[in-house]
Order: sequence, then C-alpha cells, then structure tokens
Amino acid sequence: MVRICCVVGCSNKSHDSRGRKLDNGSRFFTFPTWKKSHGPQMREISSRRRSAWVAAVRRKDITFDKITPFMFVCCRHFHKGKPAYEMMENDPDWAPTLHMGHSENENGDTPRSAKSQKLALRSKRIQEGQGSSAEEPMQCKEAATWNVKQEEESYEIVKWEVKPTGQTECGGEGCGIGAKEVKQEEKLIQVVKQEAGQMECDFCIQRAAEVSRLVEENRQLRRELDAFKMPDGFFEDDDNKVEYYTGMPSVGSFMHFFCFLLPLMSAQESKLSPFQVLLLTFMRLRLDLPAQHLAHIFSISTGTVDRTFQDTVSFLYTNLRPSITWPDRNTLQRTMPQQFVEAFGRKAVAVVDCLKVLAHKSSRHKEHQMVPSDYAVKYLIAVTPSGFVGFVSKGCDGFTGAKNMLVKSGFLNKLLPGDVILAVGFDADQSGGLFCAEVDVPTFAHTDCHLAEKNLGETAHLLEHIGTLLGSIHRKYKLLKAAVPVDMTLPCDREEVTFLDKMVTVCYALENHCPTAV
Repeated sequence: MVRICCVVGCSNKSHDSRGRKLDNGSRFFTFPTWKKSHGPQMREISSRRRSAWVAAVRRKDITFDKITPFMFVCCRHFHKGKPAYEMMENDPDWAPTLHMGHSENENGDTPRSAKSQKLALRSKRIQEGQGSSAEEPMQCKEAATWNVKQEEESYEIVKWEVKPTGQTECGGEGCGIGAKEVKQEEKLIQVVKQEAGQMECDFCIQRAAEVSRLVEENRQLRRELDAFKMPDGFFEDDDNKVEYYTGMPSVGSFMHFFCFLLPLMSAQESKLSPFQVLLLTFMRLRLDLPAQHLAHIFSISTGTVDRTFQDTVSFLYTNLRPSITWPDRNTLQRTMPQQFVEAFGRKAVAVVDCLKVLAHKSSRHKEHQMVPSDYAVKYLIAVTPSGFVGFVSKGCDGFTGAKNMLVKSGFLNKLLPGDVILAVGFDADQSGGLFCAEVDVPTFAHTDCHLAEKNLGETAHLLEHIGTLLGSIHRKYKLLKAAVPVDMTLPCDREEVTFLDKMVTVCYALENHCPTAV
C-alpha cells in the first residue's frame, strides 16, 4: 500500500509513481487512536494525544472525529525518527513538531502550486538577467556576480552607443564596431549571466541534497543509538518483552506502576531517564544481570549501574513497604479460595515460608572479619491463600530454625487463637510435607505464642496450591536465588535494615502490585 505523509509541504512517500517501493528509509505512522475502553486514565491520555496530533498537522480536512486510516505522518517530523510512547507525555516526540509547514499554507496555496510559483519567478529573473532571486543564499549571489565579472573581463566587453551619424562615442570615425556588433556583445553578456544563474541553481540543489542526506544519516544514527540504549518506548505494545524483563504480565500493568512512581521520583541530573532507571533495576532483580552487562546496554559505567540500582531499590523500599500489611479478618475470609473455606471454615489461614539467600565473601571484603565466607540469611514470608504478601521479616542467621523464626519474628501477634498456619517443608523434619499449626493462646508478646500441630488428613490436596503459590514468587526474581555480596547483609548507613532486607521487601511488595497468576 502506498503511504504518503499528510503534513503540509512534505513530499515523503513509500512508493514512486510506478508503484515501486522507495528505499529511502522513511517510516510512516498513523494517528493515535482514542482508547475509550482502556480505563479513565488511558482514555484521557489517548484523547489528548490524538488532539495534539490533529493540532500539529493543522489541516481543515483532518479533525479529531474525522481521520481516515490512510492518513500518515512520516519520521521526518519527529526528533528521534518515531513517536514517543503514549504514556511519556513530556517527550518532545509525543506529537509531531518538526517541519510542519504551517506558514506555507496560510494563504490557502497548495504546496505544489507554491513550488511552481517559485520556479517560475526564478526562471523569469534569469531571463531578465537579474541573477539569482532574493531568496537564494548570499554566498550564491556572490558566486554568480563574480562569474559574470570574470567572463566580462575575459571577453573585454565594451559597450558602445550607436549614433545617427554612424560615429561612435569613442570619438573616432570608422572604429569598426557598429550596431550589429554591439547587439552581439549584449547577447553574449546575457548568455554569460544565464549560465551563472544556472550554476548558482545547481550549486544550491547540490547543497540541499547534501544537507538532506546528512539529516537523514543523523536521524538513522539516533534511531540506532536509542535502540541500543533501550529508549522510553522500548516495550511498545509487546507484553512478552515486559514479562521477560520485569516479570509483569503486560505493558499496561508496567506503565500503570511507572505512572504511580513517576511523581515520587526526585529530579536529578542523570544520563538515564526515569523509565530507564526503573527498567535497569527490574532487569537486575528479574534476570540477575551483572553490572558490566547492564553498563554496556545502557552506555554507562559499572559504578553508575551500582549507584542507580542501590538508590532505586532504597526508593522503592520507602514507597512500597507500606503495601505489605496483614489484612483484617473480614478481608481474609472474603478473599479466601473455596478449597480453603471447605477445609477450615471461618478460621483465618496464613501461608508461610522461609526464604534463604546465600551471601559470598570475596577478596575485597576482607575487612569484614566477623562474617564467614559461607553465609546465609533467612526471611519469614507470610502470604494469604489468595496470594497477597502480608508480612516480610528482617533477615536473620541462616541457622535459625523455621519454627523459632515464626515465633520470634512477631508475625503471630497479627493472628488470633484458632487461626491456622500452613507451610510446605517448613522445617527440616518435614522434608517437603505440609506443616499445619494452630495458634492456641492470645498473642500479646512473642513469648506468649504457642503452636499446636494438626494432622491435615483429607486437606492434603492443598499442598499443590500452596507450592505453586510460593514457588511462583520465588522463581520470578533470579537475584534472590543467587549468592549476593556479603556487604548487602550489613546494616545500611544510619538504618536498622540491610540492603538485602530492602531488596527482599521490594521483590515481595512488587508481587502485591502485580500478583502472579496461580
């Protein structure tokens, strides 16, 4: 299908007059659609963007409600050669802005007629011997004038005035130059001036072609650089990309989360945009990519990668930690899956697990003499049967027993007598089985908490559901499965938590913002 840019004065098209595809690197984009059924926020943003495009093109036959599918805007009108992602409203390429040609159409003349008028005017002036038009560059005028003078001097042209007596103004008789010779010389001058004007025109055409080539080359290099640095529109509409790099199921869910964080981010001088900062952090958590690899992807130093990751994790920890809170009893019962209701009735159920993270001590950590080379940190995680993460403890020594962690972590203070606690392989002696216990006394303090183990019997079918629930969360972020540097297990400056505590909390808080399907 032939695509032609609808911007006034732009002649870009995808095929020539014979229907052959042009290899000029041009790309064409349709007007944004109004997404009325994607929620109020998306409906408002898509409406503003469609209106911005219509206002930028400024054609009477294109309105918000009247845009045919054959109306295109080419890459020439965008700084980066393509429109920005629709959620990045502050990006200069959110709507076309370059070479919009409004001034050329203010008098109602079409681009083709205006161009024809300019060519006719130039041709007329050349024929009259006036040289180049006033619209040509000054250096072209100087070049043409110099060429004319040079030719006049080489031919030693002298203008004579013919008098009725047959004598010339030179004062002598019979000088040998009459009216015929004067006319020939004048014609010669006219020819020289026309040739000079043609040289000037050819020079301008060549210069314009070179400028166009350089502009297109610059645009292509920008596109390649943006693709290498993962620009703000990197995901486009590809849900598979989002799931692979972030763990979130769709572009919409990621952009909704990004729009929630964007107003909270502080404005700092950085080589990375807020989108790239968040994407780098997700890629580190999700894929456990080394700093050197991320430095190549985003064209920054490894030190910048480490600082960006640490600062962003701390920022996410501050803003997402309040989302991890144990729900009240009514909420638990209202959201409990049917199989748990059938097994436990009106009792509240908590699914708990112990996350174990290994830490390694490299040669550059010799100053930490108190930390062994093989070190592990355990975390108690409590999840509702519906998959909501309601509790994440601080890290403790890897030799601490799971049941002891349950009592000392303070989680039992959030439950009532008779509430049920379920876990898969909760302690070493369970060997992968289903552990079940009831809180049998009021939990006013850690020392008052007691557990009474129960025999599940016919409720063993819940084992698969719980294993899937916990396993899907652990598998999402590969950084939690790898051995982390030992300095992550040390308290942060003037804080009671470690960086590993922050990282684990952020991973589970993200699960509340984007739950894993079970």
